[in-house]
Amino acid sequence: MNMTRIDRLIEAIERTGNPTALGLDTRVEYLPQEMLENRTVEEAIYAFNRGLIDALSDVVPCVKVQIACYERLGVAGMKLFRDTLLYAGEKGMVIIADVKRNDIGVTAEDYAAAYLGGEAIGGEAIKGEAPFPADFVTVNAYLGTDGIAPFLAACEKSGGGIFVLVRTSNPSAEEFQDLIVQGDEPRPLYEHVGLKVARWGEALMGHHGYSSVGAVVGATWPEEGKRLRALLPRTFFLIPGYGAQGAAAQDLAGCFGRDARGAVVNASRSLLCAHKKRKTGDFAAAARDEALRMKEDLRAALHI
Repeated sequence: MNMTRIDRLIEAIERTGNPTALGLDTRVEYLPQEMLENRTVEEAIYAFNRGLIDALSDVVPCVKVQIACYERLGVAGMKLFRDTLLYAGEKGMVIIADVKRNDIGVTAEDYAAAYLGGEAIGGEAIKGEAPFPADFVTVNAYLGTDGIAPFLAACEKSGGGIFVLVRTSNPSAEEFQDLIVQGDEPRPLYEHVGLKVARWGEALMGHHGYSSVGAVVGATWPEEGKRLRALLPRTFFLIPGYGAQGAAAQDLAGCFGRDARGAVVNASRSLLCAHKKRKTGDFAAAARDEALRMKEDLRAALHI
């Protein structure tokens, strides 16, 4: 069995002792003002991203890059997105492209090929690396298996993985995700989606007992997170909502398995804006201090 990216993520977490991801949801207002002097916006953001990656890559094993922050900058922003992915990869970080794609057929194949490699339109193999190389991508399961199957095929070919939106961290998630839906038994919709995620992942298990098909489960819903962990013991969770969105380490502890494995916790604004909170111009040092504080906070909550 070849090493999969989920195995690589688990081993990177264990090597650093830190189940966290640096969320590069980078906006220009997060940057120290002096970084914008004599630089374009894209140059300044790239310098900021590189500085954070340099400061954190030895203590934070994973980076999640939110594509919307780069798309809004147009063509130059998409180059910035790619350059950020490549630089994080050079520094040895596991990369999650937060793109939340959702479509069917060849369109889904193209999305998968863009980030994971695999097959392009007409079955022609993509040559070399994916154009936007990532270890994982986030996807939306609203279209059902038709929308997920092309990503599963790409995962099988590349060894990469996906994180499927299951119980998101935003306040209005309950409007749809909590609706009771008939199936084998009445359950909230998010539980039905979670069980389907587990089935999709059965053929893509890694060495360490977790599937390459993971779930996005928000830390802001601790009881729902506990129920999902009980239902999905072999599904790896990507957990947003810690820090700026209001969730504390104790809120998300139930998303981890008994071995304190099984999840990675994203932190974006709490790291990107640490220098503003600490009123220092050294954004990289402030982010590192906050990352180390977060690491100890999580380890205490997980009793590791």
